[in-house]
Amino acid sequence: MKAYADSSFIVALYVQQQSSPKAIAFMERYGQALPFTPWHRLEVRNALRLAVCQQLMDSLQAKTQLKQMDADLKAEALLVHQPIDWTDVLREAEKLGANHNETIGCRSAGLFHIAAAVQLGCEQFLTFDIKQTALAKAVGLAVKP
Repeated sequence: MKAYADSSFIVALYVQQQSSPKAIAFMERYGQALPFTPWHRLEVRNALRLAVCQQLMDSLQAKTQLKQMDADLKAEALLVHQPIDWTDVLREAEKLGANHNETIGCRSAGLFHIAAAVQLGCEQFLTFDIKQTALAKAVGLAVKP
């Protein structure tokens, strides 16, 4: 079953946090690389830098994790570059918001991730976000972990 992870799930693979054990355990069971879009690149890399600002890690740790992410992308074992059609994904995100957001209240970044998962034909959505979980389920995606 093809899975798509939001940025929080991917960050949990690189920054030790409460959700990291669940993310790591899922990846060990799943055994496939996750799609990594240009949007992930911005959000995840920025999250690692924000972790330094928030004193969750130091600059050297962040640089090490950024290098590890680049190595993982090159090996295509954990993450694999995934181009997307920005216009189609943004249109899908707007449609999802119009159809569900008055009751669910998902932020634009969450709408974008779910729309990307739909456009890529994924069947599973990986997140730790409650609102993204609700929206993903509403559009028929299985939600893990």
